[in-house]
This record gives sequence, structure tokens and C-alpha cells, in this order.
Amino acid sequence: MSKKNLVIIESPYKEQTIKKYLGSNYKIVASMGHLRDLPKSRLGVDVEHDFRPEYINIRGKGDLIKKLKKEAEEADAIFFATDPDREGEAISWHLASVLSVPQDKARRVCFNELTKNAIKSSIKEPRPIDMDLVNSQQTRRIIDRLVGYNLSPLLWKIRSGLSAGRVQSVATRIIVERENEINAFVPVEYWTVDAEFRTKNGQMLTAHHVGKSGDKDEIINSEQSDGICADVDGRDAVVTSVKKNIRQKYPQAPFTTSTLQQEASKKLGMRTNRTMQVAQELYEGIDLGHQNGGVQGLITYMRTDSLRISDEAASNAEKYIEKTYGEEYVPPARRTYKAKGKVQDAHEAIRPTDVEHSPDAIKDYLTPDQYRLYRLIWNRFVSCLMAPAEYDTTTVDIECGKHCFRATGSVMIFRGFLAEYESSDDDDRNTFIPSLSTGERVTCCKITGEQHFTEPPARFTEGSLVKFLEEKGIGRPSTYATTVSTIIDRGYVTQDGKILKPTELGKLTNDIMTANFPDIIDYTFTANLEEGLDDIAGGTRDMLDLLKNFYADFEKELRKAQDKLNSEKISAPVVETDIICEKCGAKMVIRQGKRGKFAACPNYPVCKNTKSIDQNGNIVENEKKEPEHIGEKCEKCGAELVKRVGRYGEFIACSNYPTCDYTREIVRSTGVNCPLCGGQIISRFSKKGSQYYGCSNYPSCSLMLWDRPTGEKCPDCGSLLIMKKSGKVVCSNKECRYKKVGKND
Repeated sequence: MSKKNLVIIESPYKEQTIKKYLGSNYKIVASMGHLRDLPKSRLGVDVEHDFRPEYINIRGKGDLIKKLKKEAEEADAIFFATDPDREGEAISWHLASVLSVPQDKARRVCFNELTKNAIKSSIKEPRPIDMDLVNSQQTRRIIDRLVGYNLSPLLWKIRSGLSAGRVQSVATRIIVERENEINAFVPVEYWTVDAEFRTKNGQMLTAHHVGKSGDKDEIINSEQSDGICADVDGRDAVVTSVKKNIRQKYPQAPFTTSTLQQEASKKLGMRTNRTMQVAQELYEGIDLGHQNGGVQGLITYMRTDSLRISDEAASNAEKYIEKTYGEEYVPPARRTYKAKGKVQDAHEAIRPTDVEHSPDAIKDYLTPDQYRLYRLIWNRFVSCLMAPAEYDTTTVDIECGKHCFRATGSVMIFRGFLAEYESSDDDDRNTFIPSLSTGERVTCCKITGEQHFTEPPARFTEGSLVKFLEEKGIGRPSTYATTVSTIIDRGYVTQDGKILKPTELGKLTNDIMTANFPDIIDYTFTANLEEGLDDIAGGTRDMLDLLKNFYADFEKELRKAQDKLNSEKISAPVVETDIICEKCGAKMVIRQGKRGKFAACPNYPVCKNTKSIDQNGNIVENEKKEPEHIGEKCEKCGAELVKRVGRYGEFIACSNYPTCDYTREIVRSTGVNCPLCGGQIISRFSKKGSQYYGCSNYPSCSLMLWDRPTGEKCPDCGSLLIMKKSGKVVCSNKECRYKKVGKND
């Protein structure tokens, strides 16, 4: 009798990829993330008894837990194959506890990449659950709960629903402080002077003023600039130095989580949370068609701060480089990269699992975002193992009287890694310098001075904020995307294009946090806490020691803040507009409602006048449009029926409202017949406003789809094919894994 093995993963999207490599003796099931967590309705941490966490099963996962327990009872061996990081280790530990799996049956495996070799090798060499990693995750979860649960109620005095967090509050502070720097910035005037010199051969050379007799000085006003121009214009000058050199430019390291987020933001304009979402899809597996091996994981695990590359992957890349570009593009000694500070080196850097799967070769099987991000990862990986680019550089110094000018030129003589990848910071323009020799005389035929002013520091983008957080050691790269999304969703920060700007609410919240909880939002304190979590993961520090040290100071600050804030009245900031309320004459203000921002009279509830704000943030007058008559009579009272616009779109209503409350939805057919009864599948809206697709014969027919049916049938099981919001066409039968492969899928 064959042995039954159970493999528990986090995401169901990995199931098909893993199953095809392990065979029929392995049953693959998904936990759908965490099965248990701290309760939402209470603190869930027993501070008096060594911060013991109270874990409960997550609501709504009861049926899944029963299913997993049944599978576990029937299995001869259980492999916990959750994600290969601290969070994944904790999920495996929780799973083993919930499923009552004895220690001798619990086997932990990690897949750094979803390839045949990686999966089979991991299954052959399982290990016990690493409690150091679990305790590191538990410590972070407990501290975040202590901070959020105790601080958020203090912010509810400003507005309900606000929250404070260990990392999100620091991120808000960073953006607020940058805005304060910009507002306090005073521009300083300075000038630059450029001269055009003619050589004896009639060639032109542009050089920049660098000082008097080689001593660099600053030109701070027009008088100094005009004086230099008067001294030099039309005069002969002499070449005092000609330096030639070969400069090498080296490729950048392969991607880590944070550098991938930064580069995707700069080069692709992709938000951090979207970057991680697409990277997850590439890691879990893409169907490349039968001729290319079916579903395959295309990149290694995308949550990593390691720069390590396996020897096998590097060798395959070098073979590709030599075959594609020539042996001169492969450096004599393989280049290796070492990350700064402490890193979790269990995984490699982010790289393609198979270098032969070039982006253009598999483009037809990827969505546009998948293709763009995969190409970025693939190009960066290949280029990091290539030879450096080389430039022939020339630096010329010219003296005219007591003034010194300098010209620099650079010409690429070997493209090297730039043949494969150019970062967002690369500038490869060639600048030619005429052939000159020391002592040669040239003539200044034109000289100009240009006024400049120093500029304030730039506002953060998502990419530059991630870079700042990483440099300061704040948070973990795997949480940066969530942190940025949270402070935007909470209304502390607004996004204008790529730029992040603090709101008035964010500034007020930061002021409260700064005044009352300086340690929580202190850069060094937060970074040291992250180091402490790393020490627990490495087995060099005790979990309880860190918790006690943290809570001793936190409790003191908390008590002081509670006494102070309870005696103060704090109001949410009010943004006044220039629009005058036509009912009472007051200047209207910006308010936040369930459906976004709107303009309201400040004299509410005496005056309830409001005005809408368009999608661009401009305040517009509310316009009352005459309802459109549809030429039908109301079934209840006989009045005319009209088309109205409600919270969830257009609908049909009686013109005699509110006397008559008759309404009906506008039927929008998809043109697809219901497979259950033959009726028409139409677009509908739920009571909460979510769009779905149901049968026109409802309630006698219960068909319901959340995604639009295409009208085609699945070639594997015969069910309807549906189009997801991402554009992918998949089978509506959840048990069927069919995906339609196409250029725009």
C-alpha cells in the first residue's frame, strides 16, 4: 500500500506547480494563510504572566480546519511547506498546534523556488519547526499588538478608526518631517560660469569655471559672475593639464525585496504593494503552455534581503551571457555580492528560476505587469554577472589669467553589462573632448554666467521612502508595501502622482505621537528593536527579555500620555475652502465621508449644506439633474417611472418618490445564457454595492458569479469561463485549474 503524504502550503495558487513535481503519493492542501491569531476584540496578551499570547482560531476558518484535520489524521507523513520566512515558520507552528500534529509527524520544508529540483530536494530533507524563527515572529506580533491596542484609542479622540503602529507611525513621521524641511527651506543664490574655447584646429570646447588658479570657490551673486566674464571674454588661455584614464562602471547587485520595490517604482511607476503582488504571482507559478512545461514558478522567493546567488544559477547565467554576447562579457572571476549589516541569508537574492526563460520568449503567457516586472528581475540578474562597462575619460584644465576652467569627457569603449540592463540612475551619453596637449593655447570666444537657487529636499516617493526605511533599519522589507498602503488608507498621507505628502490629519497625529511617545517613533529605537527581533531569530536573545525591556518604558509613556490627553480636547484638523455656503454665508470646509471627501458647511447641524468633490479633488457645485423618463408607468401607483443614480449606480424608480417607494434594477444582459436554466446572465449589485452576475430567473435559479462570464465553455470540465479583473480568463469551477493562455491574459 502506497504511503500517503500530506503537504500543507499557504496559497492555493502554488498547488498545481508543486503537485506536478511530487506525484500522486502527495496530497497538496492550502491553509489560506494563518488559521489562528490574537483576538480582534481584546488585547489578547497576558502582560502579567510573561506576555502570554491568547491565540484563537480565526472566524470563518472552521470548515477549513475540519478539512485539514481530517487530511492530517489520514496522512502517514505531514510536511509543512508554508512560505520560507518568519511569518511562514509561525504559520507552520500554528498549523501543527491546531491540527494536533505530534512532533514526530511534523516536518518543515521550505521552497526558495518552485522548481522540480528545489521541491524534491526539500521534501527529501525536512527539518523540525524552527522555534527561534517562531518566537521572533511572536515577539513582533505581541509588540505590535501592545502598541496598536493601547495607542489607537488615544487617537480616536481625533477621529474614530484612526490607528497607531510601530512602523506606520515612524513612516508618517518621516514624511511629515520632510514636509517641514521643505516649508522651512530658504533658497540660497549661486551662479555658474561656462566658457567656450576654440582650439588652434578650430574645434570648440565647453569648460566650467572651477575657481581661481585651481582653488574651488563659490560664485554667489551676479557681480562676481560678471567680473569673471569680463576677465576672460575674448582672451587667450592655456591648457595646464590633460589627464586620460579608463574608467570602469560595475553592475548593480541582484534584487532584494527593498531594491526591487525601489527600482520598480522608479522604472515602472509601480506601487510597492502592486510590485509584491505581481512578484508573488511570478513566484507561485505561471502556466507557460504544455510545450514549455506547463505551470512553473518563474522567480525565487521574493521576500529576502540576501544577495547570495547559487553556484548553479550563476553558472547557467554565465553560459547564457557567453552564448549571447561573447566570452569577453563574462568576467574572469565570478562576481559575488555581500549585503550590509545583518541579513536573513536562508534564501537567495530575487532571480529567475531558469535563465533560459527569457522575458520575450514567454511574454505571451504573462500579463503586462507580470512581463514588465519579470523582465526587470531577469535583466538585473543576468547583468549582475557580466563584465563592467568601460569608458575612455579625459579631464582638461584651462587657465585664463587667475581663473581656472575644467572640461570632462567620457566615451564608452565597451558596453559590458549595459548591453543587458540600465538602471534608472544610469547616464551613458558620450561627451567628446578635442585632442589637446599641455601648454597648448586656446581662445575664449564665449562666456556666460547663469543664476541658480538651491532647492529644498525632494518629497518622498514610495521607492525613496522604502530606501530611507531600509537605510535606517526601520521595519522589514517584506512589510514596507503594507506600511505605505496603511498610512495612505488611514488618511495620514496622500499620494499626488508618485509624490507622498502628509495630510493635516497626519501632521496632527504625528504631533501627538512625537509629544507623548518619542521612543515609539524614534528611528534608532525602532531600528534597535528590529535588531532585537533578528537576535531572537538567530537564537542569541531571549523572547521574554526583549518584551520586558520594551514594555517597562512603554508602560511609563502610556500612563503619562493617557493622563495628559484625557485632560485635553483635541479636534481633527479642518481644511477651509474658498467656497461660500449660499445658505448661511460661512466658508465651507473639507469633510471625510464613507464615500470620500466632500465640502460641508462648518455650521452643521444648524446648516446641512454640502457640495461634492470630483475625482481630481476639485470642489464642484452639486448639480440637480432632471430625472430621465423611460416611458413606463409605475406598477404600484401609475406615475411615470424615471432613471435615477444611486449609491451603486443607475436604477429605475417611481417619480412619485417618496410617496411611492417602487424601484427596480436596470437589467444589463451579458449576452450569455445561464447554463443551469437557459435564462440570461445579467449584471447585478449586492446590497453592499458589489457587482456580480446572476440569472434573470432569480430566485428560481440561483446562479451567481463574481466575475463576468465570457460565453465560452472550459475545454477541461465544460463550465463557464470567466474574466477576472486582472484580465485573465479562467474556469468558473473552483475545482478546475484551467487558465486560458493568450497575449493579453
